[in-house]
Amino acid sequence: MSEDASFADGAGRPLRLVAADADDLKIVSSLLQDAVFAGEDVTWQASKRRFAMLVNRFRWEDRVALKNPERVRSMLVIEDVTGVRSQGFDHKAKDVVLSLLSVDWKAGEDGAGQVVLTLAGDGGLAIQTECINVALRDVTRPYAAPSGKRPEHPE
Repeated sequence: MSEDASFADGAGRPLRLVAADADDLKIVSSLLQDAVFAGEDVTWQASKRRFAMLVNRFRWEDRVALKNPERVRSMLVIEDVTGVRSQGFDHKAKDVVLSLLSVDWKAGEDGAGQVVLTLAGDGGLAIQTECINVALRDVTRPYAAPSGKRPEHPE
């Protein structure tokens, strides 16, 4: 009898996920919560219909990292993009560090919709797509979180 994968199965190995529906995107969102990035690490290649961003994500999936906080550099790539709108930040500002709170799907007509990236401080991105076609891939080895702490969200 086969079993579903667990978070423990991925410990120590680079994460590689693909989201093709709203439920998949919720998993990607949970893994990207509290990822930090610079505005210059966000790109939209209109001719390739691709949005990409390089982030430093907290390793929520690794229980050891919860006690000894770790981050890893990861690429978030969204394909089949027809437009991108941003609010509340200057994507060309090199010295601004942004924090990603969530990744959500806002359905439109005929399978199209928006992947909505909500940032701390009322900023955000709305990526118009023909469908959900999202990939998340670790591109470096994990490293000790510079703060030495895991992110917290006091109420």
